[in-house]
Amino acid sequence: MAQHTQQHAVNWFEIPVLEQPRAQAFYERLLDVKLDWQTIGGQSLAVIPYDDGAVGGCLVAAGQGMAPSTEGTLVYLNAKPSLDAALARVEPAGGRITTPKVQLPGDLGFFAHVTDTEGNRIGLHALS
Repeated sequence: MAQHTQQHAVNWFEIPVLEQPRAQAFYERLLDVKLDWQTIGGQSLAVIPYDDGAVGGCLVAAGQGMAPSTEGTLVYLNAKPSLDAALARVEPAGGRITTPKVQLPGDLGFFAHVTDTEGNRIGLHALS
């Protein structure tokens, strides 16, 4: 059997958005980060900050077969250091909590689901 060098099952994700300023404000507030829009290869996107070696992703302008959705694949964003803190920012940022905080077994932490300002279902996860 071939040996795999891949460290993560997911390498990159893209969250489609309809209104860049509205989506940027939501995700900056939700994740307590700064996003900057740029154009790469003709596509407008804003990379969500991530550590070297970690899985990265971005917000991307909807179109070309990408549209916000509450159905299908669910991406979980790291809500460190506290899921409670991130959830407290959801509604003031214009989003909606659709699955309140749920404790996972053992030391796996907690998760919740939210709907962003664009109509995407997003998962949040943190150890506390």
